[in-house]
Amino acid sequence: MVKWWESEEYKSKLRKPLEESERLKEERLKKERKVLNERPEPTQKTVKLASNKPVNLTDAILPEAVQDHPVVVVDCWAPWCAPCYMVAPVVEELARDYAGKILFGKLNVDENRETAMQHQIMSIPTMLVFKNGELVDRIIGAMPRQMLEPKITRHL
Repeated sequence: MVKWWESEEYKSKLRKPLEESERLKEERLKKERKVLNERPEPTQKTVKLASNKPVNLTDAILPEAVQDHPVVVVDCWAPWCAPCYMVAPVVEELARDYAGKILFGKLNVDENRETAMQHQIMSIPTMLVFKNGELVDRIIGAMPRQMLEPKITRHL
């Protein structure tokens, strides 16, 4: 006696949804590959020191920014991080007040994982302070301007 799950009728009914599923998966993969291939390369290659606002940094342009400026403060953040949003206005104020002396940048660690792994960022917000191309300090956590400013300005 043939069991119902081994019958040809049952197997033929299963084949059609499986084939459809495979076809849809292939279509989705083709669309994803197309989107990835059409993604534009970052156009921003140089970062100006005179910026009075934090500049958006990426894995691609961070090394250049660090080498081209005497003091760089990188605010490592993520869109889902509430403390990151609390410290953002402080970073913007400092960028405005120290324009021309310190370059402030923002690096989204969700989109730029290479830098996050390279600098072993385990908690955010984290501020990476670079002086003359070298990492000289790491400031972890959200804090008011009165606490953050002296930790940054001592590297001037």
